Amino acid sequence: MFDGMILTALAVGFVLGLRHALDPDHIVAVSTIVSECKSFRRSSLVGTFWGLGHTLSLLLVGVAVVSFKLNLSERVAAWLEFVVALMLVALGIKAVVTAVRGWKFHAHAHEHDGQKHVHLHVHRPGQAAVHRHRHILGVGMRPFIVGMVHGLAGSAGLMLLVLATIPSAIVGMLYIAVFGVGSIGGMFLMSTLISLPFLLVGRRLSLFGKVLQAAVGVVSLAFGLYLIWQYGANGLS
Repeated sequence: MFDGMILTALAVGFVLGLRHALDPDHIVAVSTIVSECKSFRRSSLVGTFWGLGHTLSLLLVGVAVVSFKLNLSERVAAWLEFVVALMLVALGIKAVVTAVRGWKFHAHAHEHDGQKHVHLHVHRPGQAAVHRHRHILGVGMRPFIVGMVHGLAGSAGLMLLVLATIPSAIVGMLYIAVFGVGSIGGMFLMSTLISLPFLLVGRRLSLFGKVLQAAVGVVSLAFGLYLIWQYGANGLS
């Protein structure tokens, strides 16, 4: 049914999907979400849902490309990238706020041998008494939406460009599916690896875990602001 050229194109699509999951903006965005996870299972679900959302958006756009021979203009692609930058800023702010929430920094005045001293103290947030059950959809909704936004922007445009050159609509949809499987697998592995320092160290040193989470948030915020400045400097109109 498939000749060698088509099989080669599908294999390339799978490899491109794996590579696409490793783009810096993808890693930064997923890291902010993984920093909140408390287990390897939840961390791997973050990557899986990101890949599913990414694939769904590609399928929707791919149907339009194959059916109506549409092309994404450079202006539209630039605005989609700008939306990704705004999303990175929002994810970064949320990660930082989550990391510092509940921690109290204040000074205590003490007197020793007639001399007054001021000591800075940090109080940990109290543990919630109520056990919360988080369902799969609750864990996966945010990475799913983030994946959808990423699927519409960035190097996915290259995938759609290749897709437009495939004469058969069936092969085109299969190409998207293979590309999506590659991106799901790539982000599944990456989200699991990213969670290692948060889970292995954060469990023993909660303060260090919060510092890592805040650092990831700052990186996401800075990267998003850099992209906003870059697209603003190049002009979006």
